[in-house]
Amino acid sequence: MNNRQRSANRGATPLPLRRRKTDPMREYDRLPPELRAWMRAATLPWSPRSCLKIWKQARAKGEEAGVIIGRLERAERRTLEKAA
Repeated sequence: MNNRQRSANRGATPLPLRRRKTDPMREYDRLPPELRAWMRAATLPWSPRSCLKIWKQARAKGEEAGVIIGRLERAERRTLEKAA
């Protein structure tokens, strides 16, 4: 399989392809439902680990799920703007 075939499901993002040491689907299945729903609708291919890290840090500060989702949306928007 060449690089073009392997990265075809990543969309038009110029972000680098990284190898994973864990099973991202297993990590995804363990996420809170609100976070899984956001990841399903996300434009970029976020890793479950990075999303969970943001989620846990925000929850530790007492933030509600809606506020955390807004934080993730802003992070995604900034990333897309950088890539444009």
